[in-house]
Amino acid sequence: MTFLFAWRYFKAKKTTNAINIISWISILAIAVGAAALILVLSVFNGFEDLVKGLYADFYADVRVGPAKGKTITLTTDQLQKLRGTPGVATMSLIAEEKAVLVNEEYQSIIYLKGVDEQYTQVNGLAKHIIKGKFLTGVADDPLLVLGAGIENAVGVEPGVSIQPLTVYLPNRKAVNFSGMDALNSYNAFVSGSFVLQQDFDNKYAITNLGFVKYMLDMAEDEYTAAEIALTPGTDVEDITDQLSAVLGKDYQVQTRYQQNQSLYAVMQMEKWVIYGILSIILVVAAFNMIGALTMLVLEKQKDIAVLRAMGADNHYIQRIFVNEGIVLATVGGGIGILLAAGICYLQIEYKLLKLSGGSFIIDYYPVKMLPQDFLLVVSTVFFISLLAAYIPARKASRQQFSLKS
Repeated sequence: MTFLFAWRYFKAKKTTNAINIISWISILAIAVGAAALILVLSVFNGFEDLVKGLYADFYADVRVGPAKGKTITLTTDQLQKLRGTPGVATMSLIAEEKAVLVNEEYQSIIYLKGVDEQYTQVNGLAKHIIKGKFLTGVADDPLLVLGAGIENAVGVEPGVSIQPLTVYLPNRKAVNFSGMDALNSYNAFVSGSFVLQQDFDNKYAITNLGFVKYMLDMAEDEYTAAEIALTPGTDVEDITDQLSAVLGKDYQVQTRYQQNQSLYAVMQMEKWVIYGILSIILVVAAFNMIGALTMLVLEKQKDIAVLRAMGADNHYIQRIFVNEGIVLATVGGGIGILLAAGICYLQIEYKLLKLSGGSFIIDYYPVKMLPQDFLLVVSTVFFISLLAAYIPARKASRQQFSLKS
């Protein structure tokens, strides 16, 4: 019954035209706030998915590394146990070290990553090759796959440059690290280059595992890490627990999230900051609602007096005007959410809004709508609206109005 009163008050034409205007301004403000929240959160989700996808193409589902130091030892028996663990689809062995890449007067400090034949099955880096091919060569004839940033830094182009690059790696057997024997060097040609993400493009060069192990004088069963791809549907946490039990405390087993924990934490924090800032729009709308409901209370003095005469208590009167606030929130929030959903759909289907500049992987704003974002926005709208409606509703329930004009 209280909701029926609220709905009739909403539809009825007010004696004072300003009440109608303020009511619709508050509805418009709620609609704008709700739409802005949905749109920005959906675009943020799109960028978040894009970034996670790019990192997923470089980082494996699970990484086994040293708990301390820079290298791990994986015996034949351990490798068999790892590969035989249920849920493990493919495993690639890695040897990685900082190096200096020189092309005559050009040089760049890089991370040289030696990989085996299974590496392309563990991640999706090979599909981001923009020049040449993903070929790493063999131990005595290495080939380099460079990030685009490194390619530019050393002035080389796959398939065009005829001069090899010189790779300098630390000599682990050197006695005097300030002398000439502190570094080992070897010539290598470039087979391809990739564009994935700036953090990787400016940092990594990929070659074969045997070459890096030879240059670093690593033992046969010595590696920097093992990267593992899991079968779809596998419980990642369960697998990491199993692998940790197999390997022991000297090994660190990390999921993709744990390998990039700071990145994911920052992205989540950014999302909540954006949500908090945009919620201020709804707070502004709440002030308009307070004004509209306060004026409505003053206009409905006689109605309130009649209801009291008929036996309505303070709580009943209060609920009428709280429900009036809910009506305003429902209309405004509903308009805003439908508008935002429509815009998001058009962007997903037709890519209407383009990104300026030509340096991005995609040329449009990515959008991803999530049900939990809609639920969050609906909850926020109703929570703020209830707080805003409570103030004039409480005032209406406590004041005594007379039927006399």
